[in-house]
Amino acid sequence: MKAKLEQARVALITGGARRIGSTIVKRLHESGINVVIHYRKSRKEAMALHKELNKIRKNSAVAISANLSDLKALPKLIKSAKNAWGRLDILVNNAAGFYETPVGTVTEKEWNDLMDSNLKSPFFLSQAAVPELRKHQGCIVNITDIHAERPLESYSVYCMTKSGLVMMTKALAKELGPEIRVNAVAPGAILWPEESNALADAVKQRIISKTALKSVGVPEYIASAVNYLVTDADYVTGQVYAVDGGRSLST
Repeated sequence: MKAKLEQARVALITGGARRIGSTIVKRLHESGINVVIHYRKSRKEAMALHKELNKIRKNSAVAISANLSDLKALPKLIKSAKNAWGRLDILVNNAAGFYETPVGTVTEKEWNDLMDSNLKSPFFLSQAAVPELRKHQGCIVNITDIHAERPLESYSVYCMTKSGLVMMTKALAKELGPEIRVNAVAPGAILWPEESNALADAVKQRIISKTALKSVGVPEYIASAVNYLVTDADYVTGQVYAVDGGRSLST
């Protein structure tokens, strides 16, 4: 009698079509995990990644569009992710907004937008995923930021959202254990913001000079950290892993 093949685990990665999100998707896929690529506006990139991964391993990736700011859409996203292969084991809360909000200029719209995308959505999506994750001793990985603890000038609202996400990581780890592990990865200077054309080279060099390793990182470093927390960290929960080249050591 042939042994029954173990079913692949399934991961939902928000904002998985581009930049760091797409690198996380590819790394988890390399580990044999089936991936659900969430996107909102990046349909072209999501479909291209979906096609690429299914060429590597047939029926191993799907792409699903959802507006994470619409709370009614979140249970539907979890249901769609689960229905792809009949299970959901991993949630990676990667999607986030990032832009300046200098004190004195912040609008309620900007406040709500950043709070919704960076904190409210990850919480309610995690809450919707809990029943499925519990069935498979699953895990949640949140992508935070070293600026959750080290304020970045002119980005006060963004920093507050990421600080809240750090506390969410710890609070959920305590509440959802032992069935579900919850951890976070905090990137440093990994990928310059898309609006970085306005960021002078001197500013970039100053940021790099404050790292102990004197270099800018690459998205693969974040993806490897996420992969570790998903595949090899069975006794790790409630932790925030800084992947910042030692930037957090600088005064």
